[in-house]
Amino acid sequence: MRDSQEAWLNYIDGEWRKGSGRPIEILNPATGKPYAGIRSASVADVDAAVDAARIAFKSRALYDMHPHARMQLLLRIATEIRTLSDDIVPVLVGENGKSVSLARDEVESTAQYFEYYGGVADKLFGKSIPLGAGYIDFTQMVPYGVSAQIIPWNFPLEIAARSIAPALACGNAVIAKSPELSPLGMCFLAKACERAGLAKGYFNLLAGHGADIGEALVSHAGVDQIVFTGSIQTGRRILMKGAERIVPVVAELGGKSAGIVYPDADIDATVSSAAIAIFVHAGQVCSAGSRLIVHEKVHEEVVSKLSTWIRTKTMGPGLEDHFLTPLISSAQREKAQQFVSRALGAGAEAAAGGDGRVDREGYYMPATVLTGVKPDMEVNLQEVFGPVLSVLKFSEPEEALAIANGTDYGLASGVYTKNISQALWTADRLEAGTVFVNGWFAGGNETPFGGFKKSGYGREKGVESLANYCQTRNIAIRL
Repeated sequence: MRDSQEAWLNYIDGEWRKGSGRPIEILNPATGKPYAGIRSASVADVDAAVDAARIAFKSRALYDMHPHARMQLLLRIATEIRTLSDDIVPVLVGENGKSVSLARDEVESTAQYFEYYGGVADKLFGKSIPLGAGYIDFTQMVPYGVSAQIIPWNFPLEIAARSIAPALACGNAVIAKSPELSPLGMCFLAKACERAGLAKGYFNLLAGHGADIGEALVSHAGVDQIVFTGSIQTGRRILMKGAERIVPVVAELGGKSAGIVYPDADIDATVSSAAIAIFVHAGQVCSAGSRLIVHEKVHEEVVSKLSTWIRTKTMGPGLEDHFLTPLISSAQREKAQQFVSRALGAGAEAAAGGDGRVDREGYYMPATVLTGVKPDMEVNLQEVFGPVLSVLKFSEPEEALAIANGTDYGLASGVYTKNISQALWTADRLEAGTVFVNGWFAGGNETPFGGFKKSGYGREKGVESLANYCQTRNIAIRL
């Protein structure tokens, strides 16, 4: 996997290879100092990975495998991931900045994806369609072929697993491009596949920048299906690439998720849920609850308790398991701070945090709660991807819905109330792929996940995701 702590490798056709592209330096977000390095793949490496994946897929090794054996293979990958956990966790912390607890959760969730899709690998079947006397007709679930997957940097191992596991369960071959800001953790996923006995070529891992390696991968004539998680801008380009070649694309493109707090909500539980929803991993979560729309009767209480909640949390390196950890890079911190500065300039007020810097090395930013935010403000409409919560007031439910639905995004949303009728009425009117009621981040690997509007389309997680990795073949027989 690596010949030293500073020399990590790509994985192509069952072999660990030093990329033939330019070096990538990974910085530790907690210090801003060099942590490790990996050499990018080149376009020639992309060609080699696609060739390997095509040969593997054409061999039909996974497709022809007994479904029970395919199930056992994925379960072995899950076991190997857990076996490697003590090695993976410090690397996720070092390259990504997240806390030890969050890194452990990510490793566990990664293993669970392979267990979940291992559990469905022997339950993929078609159906028989009656056509009358003299005919037999049935359908098959057939893998697409080579799946190119562009992985984001915030939860690289977990998000990779949620698409790689179902792709393999359906019999596809995968080429994953790791994120340039945090590529190292994914090397352990390749190691787990190798140890579990996955046939060579079925999983390939390339490091590199999106502008060259990602572009070469999604444009390659040998790719049959694409999975992307990231920004709208990059997603639009990838969707265009898919459209040019008539290749299906699953796109998860971020969010600006809002939680609505009714006056009868359990305020203490709501504050804890809403704070975790935005401040975990420094707000670098696509489904983060970055907006809180609070009834005017409880607005002041909620804001006050949010500020108190923040003061109970410590800030520092993830390796020391602090809750408030750094952002991934100086550029990401600067972007988030600029959002706050512009919001304050437009009339918002900082009930906690603000646009100041934290006096310590690394890419830290104060956990920030903005009040006085108006629906037409940039900070209410655009994704910050940082520890910034916008709090808005409402008086009537319809007003809250208009604010919540008034962005281009529709990934997640939330409702806080003790009234189940009110919760269901609201949930039914929220324009989002996921609605959390009285607990942000509820659900798990079993629940479908994806967006409305510009948050993308297609569903990951749950059995719904299998539709991304299989196509239906109908076989009609005249006797």
